[in-house]
Amino acid sequence: MTQKRETAPEDLGAPVAYLVLKDGTPVYDRSGESVGTVEHVLADEPQDVFHGLLIKTSDGHRFAGGDQVDGLYERGVIVSEPADRLATPSADAPAGLAESRSTALKRAWDWLVEPK
Repeated sequence: MTQKRETAPEDLGAPVAYLVLKDGTPVYDRSGESVGTVEHVLADEPQDVFHGLLIKTSDGHRFAGGDQVDGLYERGVIVSEPADRLATPSADAPAGLAESRSTALKRAWDWLVEPK
């Protein structure tokens, strides 16, 4: 079940860099529907490369590649796709994904299954 965001997009706060985005930040799609919350930011910080987000949803984890993230804000993230259209992390990269995207998806999976 999805929930509508009760605040206007400008109420999400100021834009932020992926370096300071906090786990647990709410994620919304372009229509304002709740997608889930940020579980982990995938990035190569030394090279300053943002790969995407691992998102915790009510139906499990999803992956939003950097090209699917429309905005990072203090109190929310906006992605271009609803939760059911985002990739599901798996050990085998789905056919048809670009090499860079499948690598980022593999990193998301590796982080997810890593012992904590």
